[in-house]
Amino acid sequence: MTELPSLRESLEAHGLMAKKSFGQHFLLDLNITRKIVRLGGPFAGDVVIEVGPGPGGLTRALLETEAKSVIAIEMDPRFIDLLGELNGVYGERFEVINGDALKVDEAASLAERNLSPGAHIVSNLPYNVGTPLLIKWLTGPWQPLSMTLMFQLEVALRVVAPVGDKDYGRLGVISQVLCDCEKIMDLPARAFTPPPKVDSAVVKLTPKTQRPSAAIIKNLEKVTAAAFGQRRKMLRASLKPLGGEALLETAGITPTERAEQVSPADFLRLAELL
Repeated sequence: MTELPSLRESLEAHGLMAKKSFGQHFLLDLNITRKIVRLGGPFAGDVVIEVGPGPGGLTRALLETEAKSVIAIEMDPRFIDLLGELNGVYGERFEVINGDALKVDEAASLAERNLSPGAHIVSNLPYNVGTPLLIKWLTGPWQPLSMTLMFQLEVALRVVAPVGDKDYGRLGVISQVLCDCEKIMDLPARAFTPPPKVDSAVVKLTPKTQRPSAAIIKNLEKVTAAAFGQRRKMLRASLKPLGGEALLETAGITPTERAEQVSPADFLRLAELL
């Protein structure tokens, strides 16, 4: 790392600033990025995919580990040359893909590089695409080995919220059915450049050993959308198009309950019955 300029020096040398339209807020403190990587690991011998590296604060911390390879997906072409400077120190262990992470086929990208199909995701997610990206990785055909993701605090709380909590909702149900979820770090707005208007938090998601079939996951998306789309209604009303009281009674769920009273395990049972 001594061969590289500081992150601030790199940004100044390339005349770069964060773009609000891309939801960019940079982490330039390597002590913080190293802690995130340490809590998200270990990554020894594995591939790590990073989304939205920007100037490369998390990227540098990831490359300091014993990860086999780090692939960064960056939509903003302004950062490609800056990130390319890391190749001078880390060579073929590091590669940048200039593209939209929502459209990238991770399995195909790994296969093209003769890498194993499994990879960890580590990212300071752009605020404007954080939730869609999480849903993609949770429900899509490609399954990460783990996800260590930074969100604005309100989204992180929704991911880990227990049943009955004010933040409990569809995102938490889908996340907790498919993964073990833990908030591992809080970050105040002042840790970022430029500071956002809200605080952030890092969540680690580890996929469960037993993964439901693709059909059941689709049913889970369907039943949670119906239940939380009308969360003030009793389930017998909100789920009426999917089977209503008959479905709920078969699942052993009281029809007069509301969505926030139903556990992830019970939502999974509803999805299986559909």
